[in-house]
Amino acid sequence: LYPLLSLSPGVCGCCGALRPRYKRLVDNIFPEDPEDGLVKVNMEKLTFYALSAPEKLDRIGAYLSERLSRDVARHRYGYVCIAMEALDQLLMACHCQSINLFVESFLTMVRKLLEADKPNLQILGTNSFVKFANIEEDTASYHRSYDFFVSRFSEMCHSSYEDPDVRTKIRMAGIRGLQGVVRKTVRDELQANIWERQHMDKIVPSLLFNLQDPTDRYGSPGCEKESPAELTERCFRELLGRAAYGNIKNAIKPVLMHLDNHSLWEGKSFAVRCFKIIMYSIQSQHSHLVIQQLLGHLDANSKSSATVRAGIVEVLSEAAVIEASGSVGPTVLEVFNTLLKQLRLSVDYELTGSCDPYCNNKTTTDQERQLQEAVIKTIGSFANTLPIYQRAEVMLFIMGKIPVPGIYPALGSPIAGFEGSRMIQVMLLKSLLQVRYTLYSFSNMLAALPSSFLEPLLSFTLMEDPEIRLLVLSILISLIDRHQNTHKFTFLSILSDISVLKLKVDKCSRQDNLFMKKHGQRLYRHIFLTCSEENSGRSHYQALYTLLALLSVELANEEVVVDLIRLALALQDLALANDERLSLYNRCAVHALSAAYLSLISQLTTVPAFCQHIQEVIELRQKEVPYLLPEDIFIENPRVPESLEQVEGEVLFQQFQIAEVLGGSGYNIEILNTPFTPQITDEDRLSKRKSIGDTISLQMDMDPRYSPEREQKSPAEQITFETLKNAIVDSVNGEEQEREKRRLVVERFQTAPFEEIAAHCGAKSSLLQSKLDQIFELTIRPPPSPSGSASQGQTPTRSVPVYEMKFPDLCVY
Repeated sequence: LYPLLSLSPGVCGCCGALRPRYKRLVDNIFPEDPEDGLVKVNMEKLTFYALSAPEKLDRIGAYLSERLSRDVARHRYGYVCIAMEALDQLLMACHCQSINLFVESFLTMVRKLLEADKPNLQILGTNSFVKFANIEEDTASYHRSYDFFVSRFSEMCHSSYEDPDVRTKIRMAGIRGLQGVVRKTVRDELQANIWERQHMDKIVPSLLFNLQDPTDRYGSPGCEKESPAELTERCFRELLGRAAYGNIKNAIKPVLMHLDNHSLWEGKSFAVRCFKIIMYSIQSQHSHLVIQQLLGHLDANSKSSATVRAGIVEVLSEAAVIEASGSVGPTVLEVFNTLLKQLRLSVDYELTGSCDPYCNNKTTTDQERQLQEAVIKTIGSFANTLPIYQRAEVMLFIMGKIPVPGIYPALGSPIAGFEGSRMIQVMLLKSLLQVRYTLYSFSNMLAALPSSFLEPLLSFTLMEDPEIRLLVLSILISLIDRHQNTHKFTFLSILSDISVLKLKVDKCSRQDNLFMKKHGQRLYRHIFLTCSEENSGRSHYQALYTLLALLSVELANEEVVVDLIRLALALQDLALANDERLSLYNRCAVHALSAAYLSLISQLTTVPAFCQHIQEVIELRQKEVPYLLPEDIFIENPRVPESLEQVEGEVLFQQFQIAEVLGGSGYNIEILNTPFTPQITDEDRLSKRKSIGDTISLQMDMDPRYSPEREQKSPAEQITFETLKNAIVDSVNGEEQEREKRRLVVERFQTAPFEEIAAHCGAKSSLLQSKLDQIFELTIRPPPSPSGSASQGQTPTRSVPVYEMKFPDLCVY
């Protein structure tokens, strides 16, 4: 009967009681006038029926979907809203196992609304989907797909509707929809994998588009509504917070591509904002993965414009500051290697004027300089996140990358030549200054400043470039200062009372004594030679004064104090010498430096007679020769005299008088009575050279193995305790003799005429040939006779060499 009735509308109207109950219950929730809204009493009956007969739930959903599709086609939007409200209530009330089939009908209706052209229907469908996303289902669905919703919600995020208010509502609906998709899929591992690249390439750019959009309809001050940018940021943070270790790459890659495609690295602010959100949102143990992604992207953009590279480096710097776990992952040195590589490339680009000659990608000096400053700043930011011991390793790593004359001559830029090597030296030394670490965490100075780091660093104090020398002095100051006393010596002047400085002074430890015993003479020598440079300025003398003061405060024992006083007196003698290299200003500056330092160390030693002598000389200088004091030299317009011929007698610090008062106070003044004459070693000469080619050739010339004057080794002595004791005591004298010997060899090759050098090399070749003849003669000597000796009157026959013998063909292989 029912099939016949269903074919006749008239009969069906008369026999409505024959329709299925679930259909009658569904029909009853719709009022005659859609403006009256859902009939709540009938809705409660429908909900009770669905809970009582869950097997009917899928049919209820299918029928509601059918009615909704019909109402959408007929533009009866009031009934559409009622149908969606009924579906939402059924979803919230029913959690039975049959809900999966009902959900399929529900998602079909949501899809129908999202495909509609009306913005209100799209927003209605989105709201229903968001409510559904917040429901925790009892059973998982293995076949459900959300690809359409990801695509549609992403499209809504980019809405370009004419009315700005409606456009904003559509975009916010799209953002909430994406947030619902993420919540629904991330919660259950059996659901669709939202972290796949095809989904992330849609979700992330859509969020960034709204995060970047300047048209903020609800973001004005005093407005209670949430703006699209605020909602996007909240959604983006939730997405990143749910990312596991294996999903970080797929989440970050679209961010990098979006910033590339829209040229957002150059502005820096938006890129920095994005990665601040990322770094604060992801789990802290995954932070280093973001850093690695950025480093890889920086490498991939090595030939991009300087502004793009600078933007990426700026983001790296900010990300490193936020990274809170104290490490940038297992490959710490790889981070610094990438940044140093960018510095080297920037130097090449600056000197050649092009990032990529094949693409005619031009660059300017100003742009590259900004990039270089950003890289140096980023190196410091990364270093500050590392523990102290790793910073020491990083400093050694950077030092190994600097083209040090005579030590690492081949590490310069292959394109830029000498000027490029000089620029790299400057920038890497600036990087060292950024990475400097506070040594108060180190009790052992020998471990903190090993020879492998200190020796190449000191070699730069003899470079002709004043900027390099100043950087090295700044690095030494920052490394030696363990009690933050540097700022107390920033102004070079005569101090009448050092108690106002409130210096932090600790007793010199055994490790400090060993450090100064091993490296002290090298430090003094380099300080002296730095003072003898003719192009030193006010900042250099200020840095030298600070370095001497810190040595006195941090590392000085009685022996070191005497050495430093001897050095100060040697500086006075240097200024008195009529050396053509030093100008009058330099000589006056060295006098002033010596006076200021002697005034300081005399008060540190607390020897009254010593302090009195220094004070008397200073007072006399103030009256007669004020240009020998820092107050008249280290000013904007220094008062330099026409000559220093009258500087003698009582205006000078007297070595014999100082030795007498110190000896009376228990100091060992034996070394003070010995003139300070620093020897310029071969390494120092190498540092003074400009040409790396000259450096390599000179290294070969100075090698003692090539010296014809090399003496024969003496037979080995019997090693006793006394021998070892004498070797330790006389080690310094042996080193000086070896240096003098090598200096003579280098001097011969530098000053001798060409004919003499050629003759010397020819003689050496003849000597080598004679030695070879002797060896060959021994190898082809005939074997001894069985009788023990040759018969009398018999001429011994000369044996034929092996290489001249004739062998039968069968014996030859």
